[in-house]
Amino acid sequence: MGKHITFDTHGVAGQGYLSLPESGSGPAVIVIQEWWGLVGHITDVVDRFAAAGFVAFAPDLYHGQAASEPDTAKKLMMELKLDLAGKEMTAAASYLLALPETTTSHVGVVGFCMGGSLAIWSATLSEKIGAAVAFYPGSSWERHDPEWKNFSGKAALIHCAEGDGTSSAPGIQEALREIKAAGGVVTAYDYPGTQHAFFNDERPEVYSELAAALAWERTLDFFFNNVK
Repeated sequence: MGKHITFDTHGVAGQGYLSLPESGSGPAVIVIQEWWGLVGHITDVVDRFAAAGFVAFAPDLYHGQAASEPDTAKKLMMELKLDLAGKEMTAAASYLLALPETTTSHVGVVGFCMGGSLAIWSATLSEKIGAAVAFYPGSSWERHDPEWKNFSGKAALIHCAEGDGTSSAPGIQEALREIKAAGGVVTAYDYPGTQHAFFNDERPEVYSELAAALAWERTLDFFFNNVK
């Protein structure tokens, strides 16, 4: 089990949930929340990464706030200050790399829904973030305005739900095109018969056990091969 912590890196304060592997050390991964906030599902994912051998951390981008119904979640997402979220994600990367338990010189970032877009974007913000995984990211990059050229030499993996339009959706196509043009490596997987948020086992109306298990296996393999 992990614990809630606070940190201050280069003058940027943050808080979140940290979980360490049983071995005591491993590669570092940042987990970015859905629009609900740092809820139980996300802390469970952090613990699952730790159980798989990673030093895992989820920054609390809502600073203690969370939602249990869509209207509140949408409000919190729209109120999120992207410039601050970007600083907190890059500060989280510095924080993890400074931990004695971290064995890598770069971190990976994985996110879900809103967090999927933030995970991809984070790799354009810091040289310390070398790999990104996005579960069903948003359909538009206009708000993030990524510097795609910063994906040079980095890797990305995108899990796409059929209900979102699969990897054919315009936002996914843009990410694939721009990451490749920047000299990065990117793969997108489609999961037939799935809905948005199919990985979230706290939402039985959309959860897909088979798709979630396959996406998880692919994500672990990706990070073990790309976070160094």
